[in-house]
Amino acid sequence: TGSHVLQIPYHTLGRKWIGIHLRAQNQVLKKGVVDEQASSTSLKDQVKQREQSLRKVEQEMDSLTFRNQQLAKRVELLQEELAASEAKGKKSKNKGDSPSQQGLQQTQSVFDEDLQKKIQENERLHIQFYEADEQHRQQESQLKVQLEELERDHEQHQAIVDGLTSKYMDTIERLQSDKARLEVKSQTLEREAKECRLKARDVAGQALGFVQDIVAALLNFHSYTEQRVHIYPLDSSIEPISPLNQKFSQYLHENAAYVRPLEEGLVQLHQSITEDTVTVLETVGKLKDFADHFTSYTHFLQKILPYQLKSLEEECWTPLCTSSLTSKNQELQSDMKRITSLFDKLHSYISLLALPSELTQIIEVRGLTASSSAVFTQLAACLHSLHDAVKEMSTHYSQKAGLEQELSTITQKLRTTNECLLASLGSLTSSTGKIATFFSNNLDFFTSSTGYSPRGGAGALNPLQAESMLGNKKKASDYMHAIRKPRPETVPYREALLHRRVLTSSTESREGLTQQVVASQEKIARLEQEKEHWLLEAQLGRVRLEKESQRIHDLETQLSSALGGGGSPAHSLGQIWDLAIVVLSVCLQVGDEESREQLIKTHYMARVGELTTQLQVSDSKAVNFHAECRALAKRLAIAEKSRETLTEEIKLANQNITRLQDELATTKRSYKEQLSMMSDHLCSMNETLSKQREEIDTLKLGSKGNSKLLKKSR
Repeated sequence: TGSHVLQIPYHTLGRKWIGIHLRAQNQVLKKGVVDEQASSTSLKDQVKQREQSLRKVEQEMDSLTFRNQQLAKRVELLQEELAASEAKGKKSKNKGDSPSQQGLQQTQSVFDEDLQKKIQENERLHIQFYEADEQHRQQESQLKVQLEELERDHEQHQAIVDGLTSKYMDTIERLQSDKARLEVKSQTLEREAKECRLKARDVAGQALGFVQDIVAALLNFHSYTEQRVHIYPLDSSIEPISPLNQKFSQYLHENAAYVRPLEEGLVQLHQSITEDTVTVLETVGKLKDFADHFTSYTHFLQKILPYQLKSLEEECWTPLCTSSLTSKNQELQSDMKRITSLFDKLHSYISLLALPSELTQIIEVRGLTASSSAVFTQLAACLHSLHDAVKEMSTHYSQKAGLEQELSTITQKLRTTNECLLASLGSLTSSTGKIATFFSNNLDFFTSSTGYSPRGGAGALNPLQAESMLGNKKKASDYMHAIRKPRPETVPYREALLHRRVLTSSTESREGLTQQVVASQEKIARLEQEKEHWLLEAQLGRVRLEKESQRIHDLETQLSSALGGGGSPAHSLGQIWDLAIVVLSVCLQVGDEESREQLIKTHYMARVGELTTQLQVSDSKAVNFHAECRALAKRLAIAEKSRETLTEEIKLANQNITRLQDELATTKRSYKEQLSMMSDHLCSMNETLSKQREEIDTLKLGSKGNSKLLKKSR
């Protein structure tokens, strides 16, 4: 398979480095100009500050000058007053000193002292002003000199920048156009390489499907051949077969150990082809493993070929073997030799294609790369030859099976085995034809240039170079992704706390779904095993049913036509017998392979659909049942907690009831005792009352008697 990679010439890289160097110099010059501009701005600010301080000093000098003028006027006034006072003093000199003259002299001395102080202060201020003015002038002159130098430097740097910009503008524009063109080319080549890698994986996937079909057909062919060896010419269930066939059967029984690795090796090859790998003959290491598995299977075919030829010869030695069967056996022998030879050629071509992945020297790989196109072409032609050979062997075997159907000693097991062998050969013929057509259609893709080569285009790409290239490509991609990666969004802490319950329930749901997935995978594996078993059973059963149904229908038709016509009974029975023989011979012939394959495929697809529907229904029921069980478990836990709570409450209630019953019994007992005491007291009171009544009655009677006696005495 082939792909493309971006290659940049040396002169383009040189232009890029020149552009990078010029841009670096330009950046340095720009930085220097910016620094000088910043320094110039700073000096201008300093000049402005100095000017402000100068204006401030000038204002102070103006105020001092104004004050000096005021002081000068005051001095003049004082001098005039002094002159006037001196004149007055001369006039009054003769008159003698007076107290007013003494006060005037004291005032004059105070004025003189104040004047002297003002003169000294004025002199000091003049000196300070002069010194500040001189210092300001010096600083201003220094700053002007520095500003002029900076302006000259700025002009020089700007002239250099303008010169370099004008000098390299054409180069920069050319490099920018080259950059844009190379970016477009890079994107185009990357897209083409990605499409090519995807196509390589798609082609490998198609080849894997065809090889899987071939593997299944070879497994069936070897297994049914082993079954036939145990049935014909001797039935192993009745009598032992020959040592040759025993050895042949033992080797055939090991066919899966050689056929299955072909599929596994191509599966690993398909998995190794990804979007991030360089897919060429030099880097596909898994092709060597597939070639080794194919070598093992080729050696297996060469090992069983002599036994297969001898087994066919042994069939020719049987007494019931006719000349036609002998001829067909000889044709099958030549077919077996031809197919084994073609598999050996295929092994040689595949080994040659896998050889570049083992070599690391450029010279050896270069020669192999140059001849890989011819190897692919020869491989496609060999696959077509294999298809023709398998098709011819299928035809010969079909004819042989038809001749064996005419034998009187043929058994039902042999018929069924022959039919299965013919079905496997038909499947093998179809699979080899498909893969041969597939290789022919994709031959241009296989023989096209890989597009990958080391720097300079010399030689081919070895695995180390491919690994280094992919590593550098991944590092560059990671670096670009890292610098362009946006800042990830974060979840606020409070929001995370609010979603904690949702996350907990999601975790529980995920654990439940994981358990469901594991259970479903186990169920699918079990169903796949059952499916393979019942597929074979269904294939045999359908073939038998179709043959029996057709045979019965034809017999009924022929029998009805024979009985409906005239003639003697013996003649009719003879016709019926002849017709029965003809019908049996016709029914035992091989039917249309494609229609049988279509019927079997339709049945299998329907069955797989039913099993898939049942599996989905079972999974949905299991999910619902699991959810109900979890809900019931939660309800059960809640009920258990409620039960414990209610049990505690019942215990407390029983304790209260017992306490209340005890209190009630005590109260009843006390009430009974009080009632009995009151009853006794009432009885005693009644007795006392009756006694008192009797005494009263007695006293009344006594008083009545006394009164009567008194009346009588009166």
